[in-house]
Amino acid sequence: MSFEKSKFHHPRLAVNDLGLTYRDYEGSLSTLCAGCGHDAISSAVVQACYELSIEPHKVAKMSGIGCSSKSPTYFLNKAHGFNSVHGRMPSVATGANLANRDLTYIGMSGDGDSASIGMGQFAHVVRRQLDMLYMVANNGVYGLTKGQLAATSDKGAKNKAGEQSLFTDIDLCVMALQLGATFVARSFSGDKKQLVPLIKAALSHQGFAFIDIVSPCVTFNNQPTSTRSYDYVHEHVTTAAIADYVPVKKEITSEVADGESEDICLHDGSLMRIHKLDKKYQTTDAMQAIVDIERHKKQGEILTGLFYLEPTCSHFHEMNNTNDTPLNKLNQDALCPGSRVLTGINNSFR
Repeated sequence: MSFEKSKFHHPRLAVNDLGLTYRDYEGSLSTLCAGCGHDAISSAVVQACYELSIEPHKVAKMSGIGCSSKSPTYFLNKAHGFNSVHGRMPSVATGANLANRDLTYIGMSGDGDSASIGMGQFAHVVRRQLDMLYMVANNGVYGLTKGQLAATSDKGAKNKAGEQSLFTDIDLCVMALQLGATFVARSFSGDKKQLVPLIKAALSHQGFAFIDIVSPCVTFNNQPTSTRSYDYVHEHVTTAAIADYVPVKKEITSEVADGESEDICLHDGSLMRIHKLDKKYQTTDAMQAIVDIERHKKQGEILTGLFYLEPTCSHFHEMNNTNDTPLNKLNQDALCPGSRVLTGINNSFR
């Protein structure tokens, strides 16, 4: 079976500063499950890039393995893309960034790709302060392999098969804050009013920007016992911004005022609590952000919004004093200056 999106569109669609329409930022037709939160994330990326008037051919989409890593196919079809080995996307992104720093890098990953097999890779790309947007579509299960519990699944939660999580969950936002990320946020796939501005801010940030996006799996992790189900998130989210519910047949959305919580009933009858951060929330204290995330977690709530932003940070190229010209544009003389220059470098170490 082939999937192809129609090329027809209304001749009077609005255009951005580049003369491009929203449709010019779309990708292939999604083959994910109907109502999957990952599709809402793809839509938010399309909207953000369109509003920022980013040139699609100057974007590099990087991903690993998993349902989430399929998502880059569904946005920015005119951008560069690389689907790497499971958990190894950060290394590939680092190499690509070194070769061509002029591109905008968007990394798309999942809870398994980043918090399990790729956890070491994730930790070091944060430490390196690579200039990129790193998004994790977090549903707490391995949807591509029939719903095994992920490392981000809360202790005590059960998957569709009844398997219970026996271990403490890994909170990637807390981990990113501890490792020195200069932009850290969490949102909900269904809260487009919160997610789109966060993505726009992250794309404009100079340095490593991380967004953990709660994205319920409608097929394998949307039962009442799951803390990543639509109902539970709607009932327990307490963060800077969150609100959305995506059931199998129909997407569920929700809007909640800043500083307030909302209980959302999912299709299976379960509840999800979302709490949005107050506008007065201070985003300059990383340690306080960690305390707030953990405090709301103990209350059974998911905190969403922008947790931390360091406006005067340095990124990978500044810290390593790399050449302003991308490596892929350097000529032979610059790449291989000869024995005289090499001798001078060696002498400088004596």
